[in-house]
Amino acid sequence: MKGQVQKGIQDYYADDFSYCYGCGRLNAKGHHFKTNWDGDRTVTIYQPEPEHTAIPGFVYGGVIASLIDCHGTGSAALALHRKNGHEPGDGTEPPRFVTASLNVNFLKPTPQDVPLKAVGTVEEIHPKKWKVHTEVYANDTLCATGEVVAVVMPENFVKKD
Repeated sequence: MKGQVQKGIQDYYADDFSYCYGCGRLNAKGHHFKTNWDGDRTVTIYQPEPEHTAIPGFVYGGVIASLIDCHGTGSAALALHRKNGHEPGDGTEPPRFVTASLNVNFLKPTPQDVPLKAVGTVEEIHPKKWKVHTEVYANDTLCATGEVVAVVMPENFVKKD
């Protein structure tokens, strides 16, 4: 498995949208998932922490679901950003997505002591709605699969003071 994703689409979200527990760079206690392109697929690599234990030696399923969720919305942001003629870091703020649905299938127990790699395939199903199919691997073992339907975040989805 390759190393870490150094810069993800999440690093380019506006500050107001960077507090997600899963992928928000401004959430000091969050996971800080980072998603970027790997060829025509997307990738997020994450090393679970000891506190993410379900039973000794295995990762809590909620962390895996969170990984699939944020990988899905990040992948949708990458895809729409590219469709709009942009790439992460080109100076253009990427679109932000929220989850419309999340489906997770746990296939095998996920070991605690190895990095997890989420690999996504993105399909557009509507100009503002994208579906992301994700596979989560521990080394070469497929441990979970998931599907996220992500929608462009509505403009009124920001906190009003």
